[in-house]
Amino acid sequence: MAAIQIDKVSKSFGDTAVIKEVSIPMADGEFVVLVGPSGCGKSTLLRMISGLERVSAGEIRIGERLVNHLPAKERDIAMVFQNYALYPHMTVADNMAFAMKMRNEPKAEIERRLANAAAILGLEPLMQRFPKQLSGGQRQRVAMGRAIVRDPQVFLFDEPLSNLDAKLRVQMRAEIKALHRRLGTTMVYVTHDQIEAMTMADRIVVMRDGVVEQMGEALELYDRPRNVFVAGFIGSPAMNFVPGRVESPDGGAPVLRTPEGLVLALPEAARRWAGQDCTYGVRPEDIALGGGVPGEGSAVVRSIEPTGPETHVVLGIGETLRLNCVLRERTQARVDDRVGFLPDVRKVHLFDTRTGLRLPVDA
Repeated sequence: MAAIQIDKVSKSFGDTAVIKEVSIPMADGEFVVLVGPSGCGKSTLLRMISGLERVSAGEIRIGERLVNHLPAKERDIAMVFQNYALYPHMTVADNMAFAMKMRNEPKAEIERRLANAAAILGLEPLMQRFPKQLSGGQRQRVAMGRAIVRDPQVFLFDEPLSNLDAKLRVQMRAEIKALHRRLGTTMVYVTHDQIEAMTMADRIVVMRDGVVEQMGEALELYDRPRNVFVAGFIGSPAMNFVPGRVESPDGGAPVLRTPEGLVLALPEAARRWAGQDCTYGVRPEDIALGGGVPGEGSAVVRSIEPTGPETHVVLGIGETLRLNCVLRERTQARVDDRVGFLPDVRKVHLFDTRTGLRLPVDA
């Protein structure tokens, strides 16, 4: 096992900078997830850790070693890709043992590691099968087993679940997390799926355009996003954003007034931002239907999507404003009904319209 230190690392392809002075400390045994939209640089950063891409500037250390100029095979890492990359003419056992055989490791040691990995991943009944005889989830477990038998200091995962269906992704998330608890090895995991990030990570690194927007535990990012981008990216459905201006009429309770004339209540601590253009943020699950709307107007139900345990409702306000709501209880509302709605003022966020940064409103 080993810690990873990424210190002011940059990567450019010609004149195009895709990673811009990124610094991320990763503790020994930590499960870190790099998450962000396509093109944010997360896979490029993972490839630089692995040695598959050169570092343009900065330093990467694995343990005490500076690895910038070490080839991948000398970094003591194991990588699991989105593409399982199994040899179709080899059995599961031969696929998992291939790298060890190429290094001429003792047969007894190969068998010991194979047995250990098979036991961890539940592959014992499958060891003599060929990849074409396996399901997608089984193939991904074989790819993970091939990494485990190497007993590396660091595991790197590059969107390993993208090719699986929804049910298998949930199952494999649990299996990878259980694998981490059992091995205690440092793991770096890349995904564009923020649900994967939140359910698996000890710590999440949110990236955009080659820079780190925020690092922290899942609920820290969810409850206290640093800016509008993180607030909108973490959470599903995404946070609702409403532009407007903070007012405190006659010194009363602060509100946000929108160009459409909607008035939304704010926490008392938002009074300090009176007169400033801000973006009001509220998560879909923090809006209740049926309450009175502070100020003028109400909303029209534009769509209703029952999912079983939840009901997703889209409200329309004026011509363009839309609010997503997630209701834990069944609703009697129907499409085109006019309804009141009431955000939970204790869970409202406020962002500076100019910078996008979150403004403190929690007293």
